[in-house]
Parts: sequence; C-alpha cells; structure tokens
Amino acid sequence: MTDPIADYLTRVRNAYLAKHKTVEIPASKMKLEITRILHEKGYILAYKVVEGTPFNSIKIALKYHPETKAAAVKKIERVSTPGLRRYAGADNLPRVLNGLGIAIISTSKGVMTDKEAKELGIGGEVLCYVY
Repeated sequence: MTDPIADYLTRVRNAYLAKHKTVEIPASKMKLEITRILHEKGYILAYKVVEGTPFNSIKIALKYHPETKAAAVKKIERVSTPGLRRYAGADNLPRVLNGLGIAIISTSKGVMTDKEAKELGIGGEVLCYVY
C-alpha cells in the first residue's frame, strides 16, 4: 500500500456507501488524528483503538441521520498524494463549500482543520476535504 491515508478515506467512504454501522481500519498516528477531528466535528459517532496481536486498529462507528438514514459524510476526498503534495500557506488555506465543510491540514503544530490553522496563522499540507 503506497498511500495509507487514501486507503483510510476509501474504507470510510465505502462503509458509508454500503450503510455499515462500523468500519475497522489499521491504526497509525496520522489516521488516529484524522479520526479524532472527524469525531470532534460530528462526522462520526465514536471511535476506539482496538489492541490486536499483529497490529492495532481503529474501530469507527459511522453516523447517519435518524429519520432519512442519510450519511453524515457526503464526500470525503484526498487532496495531497504521495506523488503530488499539496501545501497551503496561512494566507491561502482552502475553504470547503464556503465554510460548511472542513479541510484537514497537517501542520508543524499537528493535524487540524483549516479553521484552526487559520486562527493560529500557520499553513501546511492539505490532506483531505470532508463535507
């Protein structure tokens, strides 16, 4: 696997499309930080790290609308790839859907949303868009 973050996003996207309640993904520090942000912003219900013998994994409880059963995530897409890294400075951070969605940014201060990075006045690598 050459791009573990793209694999993570694809697993989450496919689980939403298949209407699964949970999805289990191999864990890493970066994936755990992205999951934390998705949980804080209300795109997923809950998550926990499952300790395994060969490797740890992250178990994510997906969120749907109670009446319409629509997924909380309409689109989740990778921006920066291993072949073409996308960076944004503090002055030109991307806005997703005019501020309705989030861009997840990897900065020198850690992984955060575009709004948090703008408040701190730092830029970084644009990992993905979520809305």
